[in-house]
Amino acid sequence: MDLDQLHTFLEIVRLKSFSKAAQTCFRTQPAISAQIRQLEQELNTSLFERLGTRIQLTPAGRIFCEFAEQILDLRRQAQDAINELDRVPRGELVIAANEATCVYVLPTVFSEFKKRFPNVQLLVDRSYGRHVVEAVLDNLADFGFTQLPVQEKRLQVVPVYTDEIKLLAPREHPLAKLDSVSAAELIPYPLLLPKGGATRSKLNAWLEGVEDQIQISMELDSTEMIKRFVLAGMGISFMAASHFQEGVESGLFVAVSLAPEPIIRRLGLVYRKDKALSKAGLGFIQSVMERAGSNPTLLREPVEHGRG
Repeated sequence: MDLDQLHTFLEIVRLKSFSKAAQTCFRTQPAISAQIRQLEQELNTSLFERLGTRIQLTPAGRIFCEFAEQILDLRRQAQDAINELDRVPRGELVIAANEATCVYVLPTVFSEFKKRFPNVQLLVDRSYGRHVVEAVLDNLADFGFTQLPVQEKRLQVVPVYTDEIKLLAPREHPLAKLDSVSAAELIPYPLLLPKGGATRSKLNAWLEGVEDQIQISMELDSTEMIKRFVLAGMGISFMAASHFQEGVESGLFVAVSLAPEPIIRRLGLVYRKDKALSKAGLGFIQSVMERAGSNPTLLREPVEHGRG
C-alpha cells in the first residue's frame, strides 16, 4: 500500500467513476483498476460494489475511506510542518567548546544567531581539546570550536579566530615592565600552567630548554581560576590575550609577549563534511563568519578541508 494508491482510491470515491478518476490521475483506466485490485488483495476485501454502470463503497470500503483520508491528511500536515520548519527553523544546535571559548568568543555569535533564529535552542557542550573533535565526529555536537590544526579528513574546518598567547602577570610583578620575556627569564618565578590542551602543548615546546629549572606552582583547568590565582600571588601564567583583556584594561594584569617569537593560537569551527546542514545550521556558520568579518582578531579565511 502506498500513498499514490490511496490518492487514486479517494479520487474514485469522490468522482464515483473509474474513468473520470483515470483522467484526474493522468492514468489509463486499466492502470487505476490494477491499483484498486492490489489494494483489495492487500486488504483481503472488496472496496467497491459495481452495480451496472454505477459503483459504490462496500462496508469495508467505507471504513477504509475514513482511514485513507486521515493518512493523506497526516501526510499533508507533515509536509506543511516541514515547510514551516524551513521558513521558521526550530529545534536545537549543540555546540562543543571549551570554557574560554564559551566566555570570550561565543556570546556575540550566539546573540547574533538568536536574533535570526529565535526558535532554535543553542546548547553548549563544554569540552576540551580533542574531546571537541570527538563530540562532532560522534554526532554528539553539531559544531565544535577547537584550536588548529585539526588533522581529520571527515571534518570541515573553518579558521575563524586568531590570538596571541601571552604572559599573564599582576601589574606589580617584576616582569610586567618588559615588552617581551624569554623562557629563561621565568626560572625564578612560580608558574601556573593550564592542565592540558593545545595551549599547554605550545607552552611545553616553548619551555623545553628550561623544563628542568622552572617552578610549576599549580596546573589548573579553568581560565577564570588561573586569573584568580595569579591575582592571589600564587604565580604567573599564560593564556590567550583576549581572555584577560578586560583585566589589562582595568589595571589588574599586564600582558607580555613571549620571545623570541610570539606564540599564536588559531581557533577553528569544525563540523562533519557528510552532515546534512539544516537552515539553522547554515545560519550558525553565517553568524560565525559575519562575526569574524567584524572583528580584527577574527579571520575570514577560505574553508580548509580536513586540515588546520
